[in-house]
Amino acid sequence: MHSIRVVLRQLKIAAACVCSAAFFVVDVGAAQPSEPQITDAQPADAQVDVAVKRSGTEWLFKMNQSIQQRNYQISMVVHRPNLDAVPYLWRHGVFDDGVTMEQLNSLNGPGKEFIRVNKTISVFEPDVAPYSVTGELIDGPIPNQLLSDPLSLQTAYEFIAVGRGRVSGRAAQQIRIVSRDNTRFSYQLWVDENNGMPLKFNMLDGNGQLIKQVQVTQMVMSEKPDPFFARINHDVLPPVSAMSRTQHQHQWRITYMPTGMREVKRNTHRLHITGQVVEYAMLTDGLVEVSVYVMPVTNNHQNSIFRHETKTLLMRTDGDIQVSVIGEIPPQTANKIAMSLASRVR
Repeated sequence: MHSIRVVLRQLKIAAACVCSAAFFVVDVGAAQPSEPQITDAQPADAQVDVAVKRSGTEWLFKMNQSIQQRNYQISMVVHRPNLDAVPYLWRHGVFDDGVTMEQLNSLNGPGKEFIRVNKTISVFEPDVAPYSVTGELIDGPIPNQLLSDPLSLQTAYEFIAVGRGRVSGRAAQQIRIVSRDNTRFSYQLWVDENNGMPLKFNMLDGNGQLIKQVQVTQMVMSEKPDPFFARINHDVLPPVSAMSRTQHQHQWRITYMPTGMREVKRNTHRLHITGQVVEYAMLTDGLVEVSVYVMPVTNNHQNSIFRHETKTLLMRTDGDIQVSVIGEIPPQTANKIAMSLASRVR
């Protein structure tokens, strides 16, 4: 079990280095948060939401427009079973000159902060030198592609408008997000009928049990960007990092991927703790990311598969090669991905 913990730690650090400012949140407390204070200083959408029945896709498109075009400050809490709640503050501003800015900040513990100016995301966290990466939207508690480009997810998922509901005192539309081939977890999203903003987001396992919940507790919509953005000194933001990776033709390929999933990254690099060389591939369907690592076996590792928080971690040995698959996917899906690859490693 000790070796599994060590490998998990190594692979977590490796994934942090090869991914852009990705950031994984969790939590699901049984207690319901207090009713949010939601203020909308802009005119409400007239005659649209209640009178017209929209499809799930149309509601997501409305949410996408609000997320990208409006000014807001949102407090949210991320819950996960048996763990403490994690609060976050999320700000977004659109300026008259076309510049967009965004901030995401965790409010408990040492803290981790992301600041985006147009397509540059700067990351600040304890004991790590600040750095910047390129990105369209900060990856926070709710997957950023669901917020920024939901229509791109239609190959992998079906969006089903369930109907009206009430979330924290607000009229909301519930949307189910279901894997088309039943190989991934499912999701529930509640969108504010008036302003199109997300109010609640659930991740459910194959048995319908709650794995993670994101609940908005306070939302302020405004005509002007939050004064916080005026205090940012753009001259001292860290430059965009240039990540160096060894590129070569890997002697393996992944022959099974869930519907709508594709390989978006492949490289070879060293694990920070051990210096061991690993071959790495990232798969994504836009909503979830799956990391695949291939490395020589250094100890007598046995095949293992378990869930750590919201992620499945699978380690499989085939001869002198170890394959690891990590992602927010069911164990059987992780195993199918590893099996499709391991037989072709040489």
